[in-house]
This record gives sequence, structure tokens and C-alpha cells, in this order.
Amino acid sequence: MQRTGKRIKNIISIIIMVIAIIAVVIVYKKYYYNDFVKSVKQTNITKFTRDSEVTTGQASSYKIENTDYNDAMFYQTINVTPNTPYKVTCKIKTEGISNETNMQNGGAHISLVGTTVRTVPITGTNDWQEVTLLFNSQNNTQASIGFRLGGYEDSSKGIAWFSDFKVETGVTSNEKTWKFVCFIFPKIDVDVTINGRQEHVNLTMSDNDIQDIRTNIGRFQSSVQSMAKNKMKAEYEIITINEPIKTLSYDEENGYYVSETDVYQLTHQYVKQKEYDHIYVAIRMADKQQGSNTLINDWIGLGGMDYTGIGYSNIRLPDDEQNYAYKFNYQFNTFPEEVFIHEFLHTLERNAKEYGYQIPALHDYAKYGYSEQNLTGLKQWYEDYMNCNISYQGKKIGLPAEVYQYKPVHESNFKYSYQLEVFQEPKNLVEIVKGLFRQVQKLFTYVKDENVEIAK
Repeated sequence: MQRTGKRIKNIISIIIMVIAIIAVVIVYKKYYYNDFVKSVKQTNITKFTRDSEVTTGQASSYKIENTDYNDAMFYQTINVTPNTPYKVTCKIKTEGISNETNMQNGGAHISLVGTTVRTVPITGTNDWQEVTLLFNSQNNTQASIGFRLGGYEDSSKGIAWFSDFKVETGVTSNEKTWKFVCFIFPKIDVDVTINGRQEHVNLTMSDNDIQDIRTNIGRFQSSVQSMAKNKMKAEYEIITINEPIKTLSYDEENGYYVSETDVYQLTHQYVKQKEYDHIYVAIRMADKQQGSNTLINDWIGLGGMDYTGIGYSNIRLPDDEQNYAYKFNYQFNTFPEEVFIHEFLHTLERNAKEYGYQIPALHDYAKYGYSEQNLTGLKQWYEDYMNCNISYQGKKIGLPAEVYQYKPVHESNFKYSYQLEVFQEPKNLVEIVKGLFRQVQKLFTYVKDENVEIAK
């Protein structure tokens, strides 16, 4: 009888163990997020689960469901080598994703947490597609890679599935030739709000406008090389896209402008074929000759922006077609390529700061004793800025020479890539259990994590 009792107890123990294992596997399959940290802007409207039915392989996909407009992501911090190219890929599937502002700034994408570096957000309903994020680690030893439904400027609702994560390290290029492209958009055809009223604006460049842009990007090529004292070379392409721009972005500081998302569908076919290092978009957004159809802006160039990791600038033609801003004239302007130089320098300024250099702000020329000249504008300031030749408190300051090597990361950097052992799925039950224990520890350590706004 005692032996029978023991056998029954052993059987019960085995049954309990089997049930426990099944429960662990069920929990793993549905909720285990594999050391990723979950983060949301607003609580109670986002669900993070694993989906074994909607997936691309054996492993369950990672599912984010925003039942209302939210900014949500799961991310993991990995160790990186400073000044090294990295490539992150995954597959994304979406269902019914829309953005709160109806703009293109939100959606499903890969994001470098704490920065504006990201892939182009996916909205609507789409089958599985591979998405790639390229970035340089700059002077960092860690990077937080996020898989996101939302955006730093927008919120999204809908469902996104993420799968097949991979991280590769590449090789930094020391090539000093920068490849520029200038997309000329002769037409804009947009609906905007001006002084509280909805207006339709339809503008077209003249042949003279287009020729001015073509002339000045050519002048820019020789000027930027000579002004940088040959620390860099420049190549350029001009691509005219006759399909009109249909949307404009807006912010309080700059008013209306052309963001990456406004032209992405029209330009990405060219960008993906060529490894450009800086992108200009030339547009006419105002024309006094057309009366009320005038978009009011205080700038003719807008830079420091990002096009999927590539420096990006707007070149806007002046309101008045008789303006000499882009016209070479011995009496009025001998430096008409100035806006191209200025906006490119905003990219170098941003790069230098992100690599940890302390440099003067590009707009602070007056602070260091420089002023605009009648014929050459701020050419002397730019030249000294580009060559770390600004005298200040007994020192020479400006852009460091290294900044000319800090170009965007391209696919060519991964010709001889190495895959990192990160984001790996557990291979057996022991690893599953260990992972679940780590998740429980994180739950107690980061108990308020899901109530914290995502870093921007």
C-alpha cells in the first residue's frame, strides 16, 4: 500500500510538472518578449503579445496592438563599438494602421531609441515586408534598438507584427567623396491652412528657376571642396521630378516645409539605387506674382533634417522671382550657392555634436565677430567654420577635420558583415524558464516602465 501511495504521488508530481511545463510554454508563446523592454506613451490602450498564427517561421511574431492612438514600442539595449556601421533588419506586417494627425510621421518602423533615426513608417494594411535600419554608433558603446508603432511626432492605432530580427556590424569607409543629389520639384499642388483658412496652392517653377538651381548646385560642388581645403570632395546629380508634391509638413517654428515623408514615395526609387550622402529638395513654395496663392515662409533653406539616415535639406526659391539670392551678379551677389553650403553645414554641425564634439552653433556668427558682406554673405564665416579656424578666447574652434569622414551608413559598408548574437530566441525549455525569470526580475525592477513616456 505504501508503494502504491508513493507511485500515485509520483504520478501526480509528474502530472503537475507536465502541466507546469505546458503552462510555461503557453505563457512563453503568448507573452514572453525575449528580454525586450516594453514602453508606451499612454497606458491601457496597447497590448503586447506573441502571435504563433501570424508569423513568418517557427518562432511566434511580436505583436503590438494599439486600440487607440498611441506611441508604443519594445526595445533592447545592445553593446556596440564606437564609430561603427550597424544594420538592423526585421520583417513587418500591418493591419489598419492610421495616424492621429493623418500625416506620415507615425506607423510601424524600426527606431534608434532617443534619436530621430528610424526607418520610414508603414501605415495601412500590408503583408510581410523586410525593413532595414542603417546607423553609425558614433561615440556610443550602447544602442537601444526599438520596434515601434507610433512615432516621435505622431501617434498610431492599428496592429503591427514584427519578426525575423537580425543585427549586423559593418566596416567604416574612409572615402572622402560625398555624393549629393538635388531633387527639383517644379510643381506643388497642396491644401494648406493659411491664417485659419483652408487654401489650395498650386505653384510651378519657371525655366529660369530650374536653371538657377542647376547652376548653383554646380557652383556648390567646387565651392564646398575649396572652402573645406580639400578635406572632402563632392559629386552631384540633379533629378527633376515633374509629379507635383501633394503634401507639406508644418511646425510652429518653420511653418510649411517639405519633409522626407512628403516626397518619399517620389524619391525612394532613386535613393535606393544610389548611395547618396546628402539630399536636397528644391521647391517653389511662394510666388508674389500669383497674389493670394502665397505660402508665407521666413527661410529659403531648411537643413539639419534626416532622410532614413541621410542628411536632408530644403532649398526654397524666394517669393519674388526677381530676387538675387540664387543669381550670380558682380554688383549684388557673387556667392549664390550660399544656401546649399549653409544647409549642408547644418548636417555636419549635427553630426559633429552627435559624435560628442563641442562646436559653435552655425547661426552664432555674430557672437564670434562675423557679419554678412554685401557680395559674399557669410562666406568667410563658413570657411573658418569648416576649417576649425574661428578665433575665440585664444583658441581655434569650428568643425573638426574628422567630421568629413562621418558620412551616412550605406549597404556597401556591409559587404563583409558580421552578424551579432542578439535578439536570439530561446533554444530549449531551460532557456525559456531562465528568460521568464529575467522577465519577472525586470517586472519588479521596472515596475513603472509601461507608464513612462517613450524617449524622444
